[in-house]
Amino acid sequence: MPSLDLLIPFALATALFAYMPGPAILYTAAQTMVRGRRAGFMAAAGIHVGGYVHVFAAALGLSAIFRHVPEAYMAVKIAGAVYLVWLGIGMLRRRTTASDIPAIKAKTARRAFLESIVVEVLNPKVALFFIAFLPQFVDPAAALPIWAQFLVLGTIVNLAFSSADIVVVCVASAVIGRVRQSGLIERITRIIGGTILIGLGTRLALARD
Repeated sequence: MPSLDLLIPFALATALFAYMPGPAILYTAAQTMVRGRRAGFMAAAGIHVGGYVHVFAAALGLSAIFRHVPEAYMAVKIAGAVYLVWLGIGMLRRRTTASDIPAIKAKTARRAFLESIVVEVLNPKVALFFIAFLPQFVDPAAALPIWAQFLVLGTIVNLAFSSADIVVVCVASAVIGRVRQSGLIERITRIIGGTILIGLGTRLALARD
């Protein structure tokens, strides 16, 4: 493993990136606001699972393709942006009544999990983050192979990011749980959640990299 001189700054940088408000935190909050606490946790779990795709890709060097084939990066970027906007529009159009809630909860939680995996996998910026961030803390002289160091460090980063998402779910569900008794509040949270996803998708599509 890397030396202590590398592990300390790695831990500090990981914590900073994990708890800095960003797209994943906003996305998880939106899912919690619209679909509830269980769906929020499932969304966080989906992002976590999707994150391992990028960890393995970084370990295998596949993420470097984005650097050398701009068309591949752009294609994945646009696909992810369109998917986020589509999810946001779906939230804005969804209508839920009190009688529907018991039958919907399990389904929406599973859907949140699967959607979140797709959102994370289709975010090329996550791939570029891992391929740019992890090498700074890999020690070629260590006994552990470089690819194994990528996997270990990437797993730590992914767990740290997921811990931040879980905190967001708890906070968002606590706040929404107190004010979500009326139909008006339910509609407002649905509009806010859908707007966040549409905004994230639009920002991703229009961002200059």
